[in-house]
Amino acid sequence: MKVVIAMDSWKGSLSSLEAGTAAAGGIRDAVPDAAIQIFPLADGGEGTVDAMLAAIGGEVQTVPVKDPLGRQVQASYAILSSGTAVIEMAAASGLTLLAEEERNPLYTSTYGTGQLILDAIQNGCRNFIIGIGGSVTNDGGAGMLQALGFLLLNAEGNNIAPGAVGLKDLAQIHTSQAEPLLAQCRFRIACDVTNPLCGSNGCSAVFGPQKGASPEQILQMDSWLNHYAELAQSINPSVSADTAGAGAAGGLGFAFLAFLNASLESGISLMMDTIHLEDAIHSADWIITGEGRLDAQSAMGKAPAGVAALAKKYGVMILEDNPYGELRYFGENVPAIKSLDTDGIVMYAGSFSKVISPGMRVGWCVAPTPVIQKMVVCKQGQDVHTNMWSQIVIHEYVTKYDFEAHLNYLRELYRKKAQFMMDLLDEHLAPYITYD
Repeated sequence: MKVVIAMDSWKGSLSSLEAGTAAAGGIRDAVPDAAIQIFPLADGGEGTVDAMLAAIGGEVQTVPVKDPLGRQVQASYAILSSGTAVIEMAAASGLTLLAEEERNPLYTSTYGTGQLILDAIQNGCRNFIIGIGGSVTNDGGAGMLQALGFLLLNAEGNNIAPGAVGLKDLAQIHTSQAEPLLAQCRFRIACDVTNPLCGSNGCSAVFGPQKGASPEQILQMDSWLNHYAELAQSINPSVSADTAGAGAAGGLGFAFLAFLNASLESGISLMMDTIHLEDAIHSADWIITGEGRLDAQSAMGKAPAGVAALAKKYGVMILEDNPYGELRYFGENVPAIKSLDTDGIVMYAGSFSKVISPGMRVGWCVAPTPVIQKMVVCKQGQDVHTNMWSQIVIHEYVTKYDFEAHLNYLRELYRKKAQFMMDLLDEHLAPYITYD
């Protein structure tokens, strides 16, 4: 039996490699001779560098760069064994580098991201994979371009100031002093954002508030970015501010398109292509996938959905283990991968011990009848069968009582307990804790 394990990270708990290794251990306990391949995954956001290194191998490079406010920090990127550089822009220009009171997109810059690219070029890299999630900037990539040698000047011929506020004075863009080796480089940008650069759906309006922008600043930045786009189009007439993804990372996507001839690609598709996941899946018997929290975005280009699409292509079964899926008590309802399955290739498993009573050690599974029959045979061979009394009690309960009302009761109970805990943490430990 050949099993492919392709999981994203379980943020705050397990890396993608640790999650895959744990799943592999369980499979080997049940099927010692199983042929198992583990493929760490990421969607271009946090963890992309680590996942690529775990999947392919390579070296970590750590260099001094400017953080979003111009202070020197240490940031890391990877050079894979293939020679490709993998960079997370958030390592140098990310939201988590600044305290909440420091976040103001008028003054935050992508300069450090450009420094990472320049260092990789100097280390011989010509192929780049860059994840642009988690930014705290809205400078249209102006800082990155300046770090790479582009001249962004005001009317007096001086360099514009860092951050979006510098775009207010932008009068000229010159490429003559840009790093010459950029012409030999290929940039693939992991980008699942489809926002344009400007307008009501642009980066300033949509993402500006979470980066600390006021309503007045949002209007100003949008106007400045529109002027910046007009200047860029005088250099590269083929670029458009309306291109899907141009507004990613505060307009960094636009800078890559306009000046570095980059391609914006689905993060998970780019990841799967780079690690050659399809080559393994086409001959697999089973695929195990997942991420730390399935949410509404899981069906929108995230790791599980990307893996499911490949599984569908080759008719490989997927096991979705989601015992807590019915108990989500904060946020919107989350679609299961199974709900997207029109071809019967996803098996969905849960446990009544989580939704009825911990003492009821009875699991359940939705799968094609032939698979269920085989599972019954395997389970009887392992432990005879689950306690019959527990099965009868659960059957009676779910057929004669309002199970959905019971789930609603549990959700509300857990919500109140969780809120009570968080209120106490805020009351007694507020100076010592932060939430990511």
